[in-house]
Amino acid sequence: MKYQGCAASRGVAIAKIFCYGDQTLPVEEKHIDEVLRRAEIDCYHAAIAKAEAQLQEVYAHCAKHDEDKAKIFQAHIDILQDIQVREEIENAILDEGKCAQWAIASIYDMYAAVFADMEDPLMRERSIDLKDVSDRLQRALLNAPPAVSLTDLPENTLLVAHDLIPSQTVTLDSSRVAGIVTEVGGMTSHTAILARSFGIPAVLGVPGILGDVSDGMDAILDGIEGILITKPTAEQLAHYREKQDEFKRIQDYERAFLPMQPVTRDGKRISVNLNIGDPDDTHYRPFLPYVDGVGLFRSEFLYLSRKELPSEEEQYEIYSRTLRYFGSRPVILRTLDIGGDKKTDCIAIPQEDNPFLGLRALRLCFAMPGIFRTQLRAAFRAAVNGNLWIMFPMASSIEDIRKAKAFCKDVCDELAREGVPFKRDVPIGIMIETPSIAVMAEEAAEECDFCSIGSNDLCQYTLAVDRMNPIVRPYYMSYHPSVLRLIDGIIKAFSARGKTVGICGELGGDPKIVPVLIGMGMEKLSMSPSAVASVKSAICNLDSRKAQQLAENVLKCTTEKEVKLLL
Repeated sequence: MKYQGCAASRGVAIAKIFCYGDQTLPVEEKHIDEVLRRAEIDCYHAAIAKAEAQLQEVYAHCAKHDEDKAKIFQAHIDILQDIQVREEIENAILDEGKCAQWAIASIYDMYAAVFADMEDPLMRERSIDLKDVSDRLQRALLNAPPAVSLTDLPENTLLVAHDLIPSQTVTLDSSRVAGIVTEVGGMTSHTAILARSFGIPAVLGVPGILGDVSDGMDAILDGIEGILITKPTAEQLAHYREKQDEFKRIQDYERAFLPMQPVTRDGKRISVNLNIGDPDDTHYRPFLPYVDGVGLFRSEFLYLSRKELPSEEEQYEIYSRTLRYFGSRPVILRTLDIGGDKKTDCIAIPQEDNPFLGLRALRLCFAMPGIFRTQLRAAFRAAVNGNLWIMFPMASSIEDIRKAKAFCKDVCDELAREGVPFKRDVPIGIMIETPSIAVMAEEAAEECDFCSIGSNDLCQYTLAVDRMNPIVRPYYMSYHPSVLRLIDGIIKAFSARGKTVGICGELGGDPKIVPVLIGMGMEKLSMSPSAVASVKSAICNLDSRKAQQLAENVLKCTTEKEVKLLL
């Protein structure tokens, strides 16, 4: 049987399935007599103390080995200490006479359901954290044994689960797990992050898979294409063993290019840069010596998952710290890109039927000038500490560009009047993500110092397809000739005026399309850290003159299938 899911972590696994089933505690709604309610509250408080002690122990253990995992458990401690949730549980016990376990389960489930319905995939994943804390707290209350550990899995296991929550995965012995499959989850889930950090192939979002498989069943997992095959034939096994060996050979080969300069065989130097979010994220640190700077610094991380706006001083410190990390290398700060699939509690955005076409990114900043000015003040102040470039997302017209530049001038004039140290001559650019500004690329190039192509949204808006909707996934075609022709026009318009043009969407880290981009004249690529080695390999093995011919042929194609055949 063949199943299709989300390819969350690359690689190929041939292994035996181990089903990790539901371990949720049964919850019975019991009524507590009024004279016993205070004692029930005491039991609840004791459970909180016990659960917090467990979390502190797990956090301390993780902090020594994996700072990213440690952050997850710090978040769990914060959830456990949430005053509002605690008061609601206490009220359910004292005022309504509910037993502590029922109160814990129902209140946490209510909040988890709210998060699960959010459009932002990162926010949806937070519902898993709430359920995890609820389970831990209930077990502490009942003195129940912990959930089954993933420490002693059989060798060469293909782990299949509904989902894997952090308190489960912390015990996972990665040396025994050949692959991971879940019924839910996507690229931003804890399971996906875990799999990629361990280098474990993973296919997520295969609904109902637990009901179709059993322990010990032979299976093949293709984390490159997002495929799970159960009860494979001899021919399928032979094919995927070859694919597995080939993937390992390619990985080993590409890693050798990581410390090399990204120069084509005929001497053309290409700038390789990182896409980063939280500057304290440890994932990108090992790559600092091997890149030319930051092609996309997502500033929205400062606004997500918090109830209050970041202050000017907080933003100044974080931007300054990032600039110091990279020294003289450029750091392109994308101004606030909230809206669409990204929501936050600290900014009230009206409910919209089509949020991707609504109040998002630069439009939101214009609608809330106080937030925009605070960020710009922090950015221009921080610019004295390094090589900062400022980039505006979702500019859809020349008017947008001019209006954003006017904000910059006003902020700089204000800082000058106040006598605050800042840097005025910061390069100002835009992300080109909409067909409207792509068509006006020549005029945009006259207004900007640089641009970076956001290929994900450019593809979405050009093809009129929601890139977050799995139902229309086949219509989202990154290599579609219309998208590539727009990119070609943008490159030509900016290059002709001596302006820097880069790309920071998924195409920027895709070694298959990199030769075409370079052939079009692209000289700046930005990508996730995991893509640096493979992109450098593609560059170093490329003749830019042959790439130019390839690009010319690709631009003559009329379908994505034709493009893929050429690649």
